[in-house]
Amino acid sequence: METQLLISSFLVLAVCFASWGGVESLTKNEDLVNLNKLKLEWKDTVPPNWRASDPCGSHWDGVNCTWNSQVTSLKLSTMGLKGILPSAIGSLSGLETLDVSYNKDLTGSIPSSLGNLINLKIMLMIGCSFSGQIPNELGNLLNLNFLALNSNGFTGAIPPALGNLSQLHWLDLADNQLSGSLPVSNTNENGLDKLHDARHFHLNRNKLTGTISPNLFHSTMKLVHLLLDGNAFTGEIPSTLELVESLEVLRLDRNSLSGSIPSNIRNLRNVSELYLSNNKLNGAVPDLSTLTRLHYLDLSNNSFDPLEIPPWLASLQQLTTIAMENLRFTGEIYHKILELPLLETLNFRNNTLNGTFKVTSNVSRSLVLIDLENNKIIGAQLQKAITVSCRLVGNPACNLESALLWNTSACEPYYKGHSYSTPLTHCRDKICSADSKPNPRTCQCQIPYEGKLKFRAPSFSDLNNASRFMELETTLQTKLGADSVFVRSANFDDQNYLTSEVQIFPVNKTGFRRSEIIGTGFMMGSQNYKAPSSFGTTYFIGDTYFVGNSVPSNSLSSTTIIVLSITAAVLIMMIACMGFYALVQKRRADGEIKLHKPFAGWESKEEQGTSVPNLKGARMFSYMELEKATNRFAQMNEIGSGAYGKVYKGILSGGEMVAIKRANQASLKDRKQFKNEIELLSRVHHRNIVGLLGFCFDKEEQMLVYEYISNGTLRESIHGQTGIRLDWRRRILIALGAAKGLNYLHEFANPPIIHRDVKSTNILLDERLVAMVADFGISRVVSDGGVRAGGQSHVTTQVKGTMGYLDPEYYMTLQLTEKSDIYSFGVVLLELITARPPIERGKNLVQEVKTVLELQGFRGFRHELMDPVLKQSMYITGFENLLNFALCCVEELPENRPSMDIVVKELESIVENERLLNSISTRI
Repeated sequence: METQLLISSFLVLAVCFASWGGVESLTKNEDLVNLNKLKLEWKDTVPPNWRASDPCGSHWDGVNCTWNSQVTSLKLSTMGLKGILPSAIGSLSGLETLDVSYNKDLTGSIPSSLGNLINLKIMLMIGCSFSGQIPNELGNLLNLNFLALNSNGFTGAIPPALGNLSQLHWLDLADNQLSGSLPVSNTNENGLDKLHDARHFHLNRNKLTGTISPNLFHSTMKLVHLLLDGNAFTGEIPSTLELVESLEVLRLDRNSLSGSIPSNIRNLRNVSELYLSNNKLNGAVPDLSTLTRLHYLDLSNNSFDPLEIPPWLASLQQLTTIAMENLRFTGEIYHKILELPLLETLNFRNNTLNGTFKVTSNVSRSLVLIDLENNKIIGAQLQKAITVSCRLVGNPACNLESALLWNTSACEPYYKGHSYSTPLTHCRDKICSADSKPNPRTCQCQIPYEGKLKFRAPSFSDLNNASRFMELETTLQTKLGADSVFVRSANFDDQNYLTSEVQIFPVNKTGFRRSEIIGTGFMMGSQNYKAPSSFGTTYFIGDTYFVGNSVPSNSLSSTTIIVLSITAAVLIMMIACMGFYALVQKRRADGEIKLHKPFAGWESKEEQGTSVPNLKGARMFSYMELEKATNRFAQMNEIGSGAYGKVYKGILSGGEMVAIKRANQASLKDRKQFKNEIELLSRVHHRNIVGLLGFCFDKEEQMLVYEYISNGTLRESIHGQTGIRLDWRRRILIALGAAKGLNYLHEFANPPIIHRDVKSTNILLDERLVAMVADFGISRVVSDGGVRAGGQSHVTTQVKGTMGYLDPEYYMTLQLTEKSDIYSFGVVLLELITARPPIERGKNLVQEVKTVLELQGFRGFRHELMDPVLKQSMYITGFENLLNFALCCVEELPENRPSMDIVVKELESIVENERLLNSISTRI
């Protein structure tokens, strides 16, 4: 053993000496020369590890190389680089990715030598200060599929040579100073019309002029977004637009387009956002009733023929926003428009509408604002119970006291400065240093990555809908691997872009590493992050992020450097030997300890706040035991998966069948959550709660071993994925069983537990279809210091849960209570009745149910939303009672929701009534 130790130590010394004495550079010589030219240009603004001599061998921040040490990627976003873009970049012949985004002090023109990068696939230069013309040579990049040069100061014309880029999917030249017309191949050798596979033309907010050529569009194009707004285009809207059947977002607003809207635009049946405002369009407004997917329609500030409000608007059931300001409309508002189920904003300012305006209880529940300023409305009847804001300033109705039946605030000036920000209620008193900010989840002072997040074509206009922004924050947090994301000051600018500020907080540390910032910047710039569909196309402008203290430039003499280097090398060798010896001894000791104390590895984490779990009946399994039980985690034994990892069916050596939940690498970071679930489940014993048999914390694995529940999740059965047909009675019994399990947690567990993630995938069904509540990974114990009042225990905490099931009051106030579980359970009840997921295609099930019931009643609900399987049932006794009770559970205010004890009693009453009536029906 001692001989082996001496040999190992010698090898360590040899490695240390080789690394100190220097070896020939690993980086390809030509690439090394050119990278050093970049370093020379950007000087002290480059990362500290760029001072090492070998970019590939030393892993310079942002530099990626192949196995043969050729540079393939430069990802340098948000580094604070200063200077110009050296032409030497064009000599990095193997380069496939180039990202210098969010370096606001990078100036000058981009070199034509970039056209030599024939292997380049992604070029990102977003949010810098580049100027001059876009070089024609970029047309040589035949492998390019993503080109984003937006938010700079480029001038001149769009190079026709870009039409050569046959592989291009994304073209973003927005927010520059580009001029001239759009190049097409009939007037040039090349043109944008040759980009058959492009999905995105973002050419908005420039100084482009001339007409939009009809030859730009043809039937082989695959365009999804066409953004030409904020330019100076003239002439007519080309009728050839109808050939681009894939188009979803069309923004031609804020130009000088004239003539009438082509009638065949109604053939663009996939369009969801249509912006034609602030032009010089005239003639009649065509019938757009065929655009059944339309969410956002803005025709404001044009010169159409005076006419009444088009009745076909009422047929567009997906509309959220109608903007028809300053169009000389006459007559009265067609009331059916106000009943559109998703409508949020109706803007008919500055027209000549007349008569008496009425708002009754039939208006859409989604409606937030009706803006009728400066019309000729002589009276208004606004029902007292209606919460929608009406704006009637500048109408005769506001001059007569008797003209308004209710809501005189309609005649007050309208303040448009409303914005949305993530609530920070529990962190208000937190004071941090100048560089750090309070994490909205934990209130700890951290240094977030900040920037501007902008949306060019959102499908909504209501900033009061917090659930939308909850979904945005959740998707950002998940995709970026952040601890939390804080969205603030989200509002619409004067061009109907939704702008917001974001703060992205790191996990379990004060700040991000530079590699993490580079990765996040690239992910946002290359559109690897997709915002929820209602937000539309997104772009991000990151702020400079300073990682640690800046390293001073080396001004020491050569002799001093040599002496220091030799001294450092000797110290390194000595430390390496001592460290290696200590490591060997520690491993030997750890091995002995583990034989007698299996939790030793966990105990070593106590300084991180994670101690040995307090077990009551749960057994610790070795990795080998569970590997054998699952036949090496064979795919055939996989029975489920999720963000945490996978679930396997296994058979223990004693023949007992179990379910083994195995965390993936991304889930291993949260030891506390893993320990939390073990401790909770090991002391919770109830017929309707899944029992924990044990766990594995071995070989860097985290696994939980549960009793095997044979019939899968409730969601799988509801949606027919298990072959089990759930009739009405069985659904009520399942709901009752789940409620009893949750009631045990709330009322009888000691201390009480808030589940925090109640959903249909966390309710399992055994062989008798008895419901069993599962997954306690994010549950919270109600501490002794918690206030218990009215059956609730209030706990200030972080927001966790699943979108669609998440209690909006909990999200807004960050106060977790048992009533948060009640809300989630109410959503599960609605799932049982409708067989629909809580969020589907941007629609929220709770809101959809409320809307249909309000407009159409129970009969309409049966027709529109009830599960077709239930419609075929002969007996669905208690349906209205259960539906009404589900709506009580999802009341917005927690105090209006029942306790879980009352939920159990109500469900027991429904079950008993159903049994009695079913028995009577059978006898008759």
